[in-house]
Amino acid sequence: MKAPENEEGSTMKLLIDGLAMPESARWYDGRLWFCNWTQQQVVAIDADGKPEFRDVPVENLMGWSIDWTPDGRLLTTGDKLRRYEPDGSVTVLADQHANELVVDAHGNIYLDGADFDFAGGEAPTPGWIKRVTPDGAIREVADGIEFPNGMVLTPDGRTLVIAESFAGRLTAFDVQPNGDLTNRRVYAGNLGPDGICLDAEGAIWSQTGSEGVVRVADGGEILQRIDLPENRAPFSLTLVDFDGPTLCILTSEWHLQDTIANNLARLRGPARTGQIHTVPVAVPPAAG
Repeated sequence: MKAPENEEGSTMKLLIDGLAMPESARWYDGRLWFCNWTQQQVVAIDADGKPEFRDVPVENLMGWSIDWTPDGRLLTTGDKLRRYEPDGSVTVLADQHANELVVDAHGNIYLDGADFDFAGGEAPTPGWIKRVTPDGAIREVADGIEFPNGMVLTPDGRTLVIAESFAGRLTAFDVQPNGDLTNRRVYAGNLGPDGICLDAEGAIWSQTGSEGVVRVADGGEILQRIDLPENRAPFSLTLVDFDGPTLCILTSEWHLQDTIANNLARLRGPARTGQIHTVPVAVPPAAG
């Protein structure tokens, strides 16, 4: 099969394969980091594709994410919010299950999640965003989120955008000095967003809901599109600097004509269909 090309003619390259289910992509300390779901691993990888694996004690096999505090301590979600200390110990910051997270410059953590068993086939209920302060205080700052997924904060910390997967949209909020989220509005619709990323021009890379990803501006204008091979779904995206701005697309085998239950069962199985693809792009990641 010929490698797909983006609209500017750059060929997509395979960075690594043989993964379980790569998720929660992050660009940190000069490497691409991600979660290897079902394997309870955090993985860091260089531009040459050489991985470094780290086991983490999350109890969720699927549905957890990573980020870092401003002073460089790793955070994981899942069954609880955990922080990994320099001495190797693990601190439980909040006894709160969550999916995605994002951290502001002051160390406040925004978590998202929903209170139903998606993997078990339970009927969906609207989700939430909660804010955890550095001292561990937690409170809800948004509700009614239709399957909350990836989140980004603008570099000035004044805007938060969340992927509402079941609603097919990106939703933006103003972030108030006290951490409240106000002025809820649609950033872009007609998508299938999951793990998203922000670039230096304020555009967001998002999934389309099929076998592709797009770069979309505030208001919904599609600026660029990249198609993926058949049965290859993108679950997370991030921008890195691998000898220039590069989009990393984390994918797993997913059959659009199949049921969610059957697809999830395949991902939990022994096959290792996870792959990470890279595509050169023009605009670098937003400043961290």
